[in-house]
Amino acid sequence: MATGIGVTLCLAVSLVHVLLVFLHIAPTNRISQHYGRQINGWIYPLFEQNWRLFAPNPESVNQRISARTMGTSADGGARVSGWFDLTAVDTSAVEHNPFPSHTAQNTLRRAWTAYLETHGGQDEPRSERALILQEYLRNIAAERVRAHRPGDFTSIQLRVVTQPIAASRPEGGPAAVAPAPVNTRYLPWWKVTPHAG
Repeated sequence: MATGIGVTLCLAVSLVHVLLVFLHIAPTNRISQHYGRQINGWIYPLFEQNWRLFAPNPESVNQRISARTMGTSADGGARVSGWFDLTAVDTSAVEHNPFPSHTAQNTLRRAWTAYLETHGGQDEPRSERALILQEYLRNIAAERVRAHRPGDFTSIQLRVVTQPIAASRPEGGPAAVAPAPVNTRYLPWWKVTPHAG
């Protein structure tokens, strides 16, 4: 009896998931317009669909994402940690691993790309989707810091250092143009749920 209910529930959720993904990627229609908020609530940020697999957009910049945290010190003042390199953690999880995890390779990078797409140069969310993606990026950073640094904190800040990749020089061709300068962006402090490490 319980197995039958479990199987039925799994099938129902699977069918609803396939239907919502279909409505998300299908051309605009009355159903997707009417239930757009519910569809987007299910899809973003975990089930987002894109076509980059078939037409990849190679990276033109190297980005290093770091985080620092703020908590309360023993005397009641603010205690700010040093910067913790989140990109280095992902890189070390991929190097020398014959079967690297998709999570280690892409989660942080994709979260940052989605944040840029919805926020641009501003750090104020202007839509419900932007707010969800901001929380997603914050939660990934907080989870990664908690996994590698003991202690509690109540706020987190991200720093993103972007360095353009120089174009390759064709053999015998003119010297490559010097890459653009490195850009460092500091995001605002975001509150997180205190957590004892």
